[in-house]
Amino acid sequence: MAQRATITQVAQRAGVSVASASRALNGLTSATATVEAVRAAARELGYIPDATARSLKLGRTLQLAYAVADIGNPVYVEMMGAIQEVVAGAGYRLLVANTGDAAGTVDLVTSLQRGYADGMVLSPLRVTDELVEAIAQSPVPVVVLGRMPEAAAVDTVAPDSPGGVALAVAHLRERGARRIAFVNGPFDTTPGRVRGTAFTDAAGADAITVAATDFTAVAGEAVAHELLSRPDRPDAVLAANDLLAIGVLHAADQLGLQTPGDLAVVGVDDTDLGKLFRPSLTSVNLGAPERGRRAAELLLARLQDPGRKPQQIVVPASLSVRRSSDGKGSR
Repeated sequence: MAQRATITQVAQRAGVSVASASRALNGLTSATATVEAVRAAARELGYIPDATARSLKLGRTLQLAYAVADIGNPVYVEMMGAIQEVVAGAGYRLLVANTGDAAGTVDLVTSLQRGYADGMVLSPLRVTDELVEAIAQSPVPVVVLGRMPEAAAVDTVAPDSPGGVALAVAHLRERGARRIAFVNGPFDTTPGRVRGTAFTDAAGADAITVAATDFTAVAGEAVAHELLSRPDRPDAVLAANDLLAIGVLHAADQLGLQTPGDLAVVGVDDTDLGKLFRPSLTSVNLGAPERGRRAAELLLARLQDPGRKPQQIVVPASLSVRRSSDGKGSR
């Protein structure tokens, strides 16, 4: 078995001391020339640092957690990829977990006391007083992907959901829709409440709103069957996310409705799944990769400077128009 390269060999190849090589590999020096020389030597020799020894030396696990309500949701996967890219570049491994219900989310944050991670990026569906308290008591930093109460001193990265919903409603009206319905998820969730309120503000208090039991395609299809079977069925539907919108498209097809001829459909999140679906889905882009990147950067900054002032970042929205709402859109 070939012997592993040592830090001493890396230092000799780079022409620096062992202490300098160690500092460069551990991100403890800002001397660019030294860092580049040491990293180049490590690559040439195939040097693999001892993760356990490094963690003990630095007093950190070198692991960060990413916790979401549904790891199968494409928008969470997009954010995860961006987070992974940022934290890996800083020498961290990324652990991924499902939060479960509100109590499970609190338990997950509380479990950070066990010391398995140096920080967490959390995307909670429901924000309770217990969760706010758990984050405040956490021994390691927590950055929230979403909205938190103003009094909570925590870094957050949120989408401009109200702006995105307004863009979608304006688009549907421009294409001639007169009866726009909103297919929401549970209203007691943060996205359900924010996007539902935004739709009422944009479409008017008398606009049609129905709530699915979850933010999934199956739940969207179930509620859409009843909605689209009404005598005064809507001629356009905005769904609270792409999975619900795909459920609406399935229901429309089963009922013999043409999209976009009989029914225009718009989703939220602009996922790859929506782009590949037929008809391709018009969707509000809430900048998922950008949100993930900014959250990871905030977490790294918090680890570097625990006393820094909390930041609240809002990522702007845009609208990607495709076939489901506009026959001239991309297929």
